[in-house]
Amino acid sequence: MSELDQTIHDLSNFDLQLLDQYQRNFPLCERPFKFIAESFDVTENRVIERYKFLEKQGYISRIGVVLDPAQIGASTLAAVHVESSMLDSVAYQISLLDGVNHNYQREHFYNLWFVITAPNQHTLQEVIKNAEKITHTRVLSLPMIKRFHIDLGFKLCSSN
Repeated sequence: MSELDQTIHDLSNFDLQLLDQYQRNFPLCERPFKFIAESFDVTENRVIERYKFLEKQGYISRIGVVLDPAQIGASTLAAVHVESSMLDSVAYQISLLDGVNHNYQREHFYNLWFVITAPNQHTLQEVIKNAEKITHTRVLSLPMIKRFHIDLGFKLCSSN
């Protein structure tokens, strides 16, 4: 059994269904967890409790809308070179900048990559300048030229 199979095996059927059925089309209503609870015939508190568990265990990082930054502001993929001994510290500091969605290490000269979103180009440039102050190096900015949609959802349950 693979590590992923074992991890999924350790979750309850209800947890898997919560993950599977609401990866997309999360209810947009005043009480989405109540809506979900009614679809499973459980309490709203039970749904909230399980989502909190799934977040705490690292199965989900957030529940929220995904917006196209080009439609509402500005964004870029950014990269910097950081000495390996400073990588964790710098990554932490970069993550604290307003507009930085996430960052990750890559095996490359540019070894720390991050996504920045901002309400406009001016603010985006300010975040880049702040990142340059933190890293003491120039940020490589790679704005999107062509838009691609990568669906990161995948089926977990064979029963639905």
